[in-house]
Amino acid sequence: MAGQLADDPEMGVPSQLPGIRTVLVDGELFEDCPALAVGYLHEPDRIEIRYVALAPSAGPDDVQEAEQERELPADPDVTAVTVREVADAWHRITRRLRNNAPDSYAALRTGADLAAVAALESGLGVRIPVELTVLWLLTAGDGGADGWGCLPGNRALLPLDAVAAVYRLKTEAQAHLDSANAGSPEEERITVWRPGWIPVAADSPADRVSGLYLDTETGFLGRWSRYDDHPDDERDTLVTYLEETADALEAPALAPRDQPGLIGRTGVAQQRRSGAGGPLAAPGHPRVRVTS
Repeated sequence: MAGQLADDPEMGVPSQLPGIRTVLVDGELFEDCPALAVGYLHEPDRIEIRYVALAPSAGPDDVQEAEQERELPADPDVTAVTVREVADAWHRITRRLRNNAPDSYAALRTGADLAAVAALESGLGVRIPVELTVLWLLTAGDGGADGWGCLPGNRALLPLDAVAAVYRLKTEAQAHLDSANAGSPEEERITVWRPGWIPVAADSPADRVSGLYLDTETGFLGRWSRYDDHPDDERDTLVTYLEETADALEAPALAPRDQPGLIGRTGVAQQRRSGAGGPLAAPGHPRVRVTS
């Protein structure tokens, strides 16, 4: 595919991401290989494959139509920068996981295709920001390894079906509160969920009653929880969050929050303790090795 793109960089169809085109690979060309969608960055001086995902069941024309239904933001330059920032940060994260925590790396799902993201957006009725779209094109969730996700605090990226389920659950909870508080003054009404909040990560792979959401209006991450208390709301954008995660994996000793380490082949994050130094220990588990 890389060779064909070098000869014919226009062979793919334009995607909704500036500079990135999508080309479909017929699965019948290779033994035991499904049809694939290959997204590549096309610039005047270079071609770079950015992701490979299972192709949707629809044909190329349907894929192009689904992609083109997603309007571009007002400033394509900003979008292009965001695409590169998310992709670069995620590649830094996965490179460290692949080299140091192969079980955590293996737990990451393959990227979603644009048709799946478009379907999720239609189901939620919320515009999915480009940074979240790019992340999902790179990976469509984290199954977790030994009960731990790969993000700070051992959080795990939600699969797309779980994103829809959490959104529906929290929206229904807010609707019940709105009905109960219909006669109350505005200042006394309780808000636990807003339509523009999109679930991104759960606090653990097996526990989805709390986690992080992306506020599509502000661009910042926030936290939902079992009891709807938010004592440690994140004030990061998704890009900043991913970049800080990559920084922590590359230099664990300098991590400002949880310190990354290893239990066997699995990456874990241990809460930093004041005055503690050297490798961290997890209660009931072998000692945690700090990797750099």
